[in-house]
Amino acid sequence: MYQLSRYEPVDYLVIGHLTQDITPEGTRLGGTAAYAALTAQAMGLRVGVVTSWGSEIAPDLDPRISIVNYSAEHSTTFENVTTSEGRIQFVHYRASDLSLNLIPDSWRNPAIVHLGPVMQEVDPTLVRNFPSAFIGITPQGWLRTVSEKGRVDSGEWPESTFVLQKAGAAVISIEDVGGNEDKIEDLASSSRILAVTEAGEGSRVYWHGDVRRFRAPETKLVDDTGAGDIFAAAFFVRLFVTRDPWEAARFATQLSAYSVSRSGLQSIPLAEEIEATTVEVF
Repeated sequence: MYQLSRYEPVDYLVIGHLTQDITPEGTRLGGTAAYAALTAQAMGLRVGVVTSWGSEIAPDLDPRISIVNYSAEHSTTFENVTTSEGRIQFVHYRASDLSLNLIPDSWRNPAIVHLGPVMQEVDPTLVRNFPSAFIGITPQGWLRTVSEKGRVDSGEWPESTFVLQKAGAAVISIEDVGGNEDKIEDLASSSRILAVTEAGEGSRVYWHGDVRRFRAPETKLVDDTGAGDIFAAAFFVRLFVTRDPWEAARFATQLSAYSVSRSGLQSIPLAEEIEATTVEVF
């Protein structure tokens, strides 16, 4: 399967399922781990991914990204269906849980750890196993529940206070909480830093009792899949470098806006976009 001793150290460790996404054009690779890993790699970091998938997909990520896969019978598989109620998401399969024993020893001291569950697969206690790392979380998968027919809906997150208080920062989308502002306030009250993405409206950041909004530049929308994950990875990396949540949000909002002009994994930030968005911070 894999040897936990053969991996070189990484700067950015992302833990979460690489997924198979069913679209009208066919299946494609997806998941927070895919978009975040490629974004961090594009920003010059050494990236490792701990994940689980089945034989249906052969992840075609950048070959410089190292992957530990815990084999599963099926990959986590999502499908979005447009109905009279709007867009409904279904999960057809779910791969294996991800816990500390899957992480190579050489990966247990990265600069940044990104916990990115998509379907309750990441052990929330991992937040306490990287004492020297900056821990960023995208709790989308912890905020989900699944009905008997596989429909994905918003759910309760009982470990939220514990996880958020241990993390350096968290990123959610307004869709993750169904637009519930009370829930956002509750999450913000437990977070050191909470960023909320709002699609074409941009983002807002809660920090030290203050909240600031960052408007996204106008961009032709082709596909917004993965934009929130690109925002999160860019936000975590820029926050780690500058220690400035406002600057990190400005930077991530700009990069994620560029991403929606391309489709699928082609939306990962380009070198010239990263360079154009970066400003010197003193």
